[in-house]
Amino acid sequence: MHTVFYLENHEHIALCDLLKAAGLAESGGAAKSAIAAGEVSRNGETETRKTAKIRTGERIEFAGSSIEVRAGHDAG
Repeated sequence: MHTVFYLENHEHIALCDLLKAAGLAESGGAAKSAIAAGEVSRNGETETRKTAKIRTGERIEFAGSSIEVRAGHDAG
């Protein structure tokens, strides 16, 4: 599954918050556990910092899904 996440009026989002907001983790705790376990990649590299600042143009992969982070708002 490929998802596009819009930052809206923000410069960045914490990785754990992104996984939860995108619906890939049931809770913040589940997101943090997955990150700490090395199950999340950021731009092709394993990311273990739970609150890493994710910015426009980055790609996050977790559990067979990918999230593309963009600036702006969802036009839909």
